Amino acid sequence: MKEQVICFGEMLWDMLPSGKQAGGAPMNVAIHLKNFGLPPLMISRVGSDDLGVELIQFLKNEGISTELVQVGNTHLTGVVKVNLDDKNEVTYKIVQPVAWDYIQLDENLIQKVKEADIFIFGSLATRSNQSRETLYELLKIAKTKIFDVNIRPPHYSQEGIEYLLNASDIVKMNHHELAEVAAWYEIEGDEETKIKSLYQKFNLDILCVTLGADGAAVLSKEGYFTQHGYKVEVQDTIGSGDSFLAAFISNILKGTPIQEALKIACAVGALVATHRGATPRISDEEIAKIINQ
Repeated sequence: MKEQVICFGEMLWDMLPSGKQAGGAPMNVAIHLKNFGLPPLMISRVGSDDLGVELIQFLKNEGISTELVQVGNTHLTGVVKVNLDDKNEVTYKIVQPVAWDYIQLDENLIQKVKEADIFIFGSLATRSNQSRETLYELLKIAKTKIFDVNIRPPHYSQEGIEYLLNASDIVKMNHHELAEVAAWYEIEGDEETKIKSLYQKFNLDILCVTLGADGAAVLSKEGYFTQHGYKVEVQDTIGSGDSFLAAFISNILKGTPIQEALKIACAVGALVATHRGATPRISDEEIAKIINQ
């Protein structure tokens, strides 16, 4: 039997110069997990507007159940204005308030999270009181908790990130987020020193840090692992980190050794950056080709 994974948080439309694309880190992770053979559920909220109807249909077309996606009448479906002036460092203007700021706690959510093996969440959904309170309640009952740190100024606080780090078993962040979080505790030194310090401070099982074009590093009870990046022609980096996390987690759950899982995840993240948009399907053949090139 395959592990049941639940992703919690924002689902929205990325508004790009070329048009709108479905997005939101938790939804991107869910779609890539589905493509890697895991059956995820998505907890989020959309408006009853046309964008919400379209977003729910998009998820259904991707083969993902929408039973835990709430539909509200009081707030519009989320949108994000995306700036692609720098393809390697995409910036976002995240509209607020929107439907996913108001995810309601109910018995169905509680039951599904209790039954799930893996619960994946980010920090962006904690910007509003309602979704934050719902997430905090679900974290009390979730089994393996995976925190995808997603620092987007001004939509976060040190206190909120600390709470989620303390609640987590596995954490993934990028090198910018590593530098910022380490600075909060006056942790200095190279990336490995910062990773080891945060890993111990928050008593984590796995801490994974993506390093942009330089690859990624992982610290676990098995040791410290690094993987170089893969050179590709970048279209945009939207969704690269989300696909990296999905590839890494799906391989860890299959029993793939950490070094090999890290290699595959870096390859997937690089391949996604060669496409426009966050959720292109990446084949095993493409992964093998870029690893062996």
